[in-house]
Amino acid sequence: MVTEMTAEDPTATKNTTRFEKGTSGNPNGRPKGSRNRSTLAAETLLDGEAEALTRKAIELALNGDLSAIRLCLERLIPARRSRVIQFDLPETSTVEDVVIAYDAVITAMADGEISPDEAATVAGVLESKRKAIETVELAEELNAMKSDVAEIKEAFQRREWTR
Repeated sequence: MVTEMTAEDPTATKNTTRFEKGTSGNPNGRPKGSRNRSTLAAETLLDGEAEALTRKAIELALNGDLSAIRLCLERLIPARRSRVIQFDLPETSTVEDVVIAYDAVITAMADGEISPDEAATVAGVLESKRKAIETVELAEELNAMKSDVAEIKEAFQRREWTR
């Protein structure tokens, strides 16, 4: 809503925006699968030339061009993001078990079985497990307390009626 200051209404405020505050101009967002114009333009320019460019990059790499070698290797052997690791972890059904599992992770890292980054990842998973265990334990304690309060309340009410 646009309001303007007029001589008739000195209390009106000037708002220069066309849209109401908190309302998106594009509530549906960008359509799924839509592509950037520059990407489409680059694809149009390179259409049909990909094979020739690939051959040229390989030729340059074979002639010792380090940038071309790096480009070819990055495409052939992409950087590994993570690997599957295997080592023995004890049972983790209690918080105390999780602490023992932390020790196993530290030992595996110290022995070189896993990297420090892998140890940090496993420690994060163990921390999530510890929090889940504690949440379940706290919920059980809370339910037990609620039950106790309900029993005390009933006993108190029975005692009041008998007087």
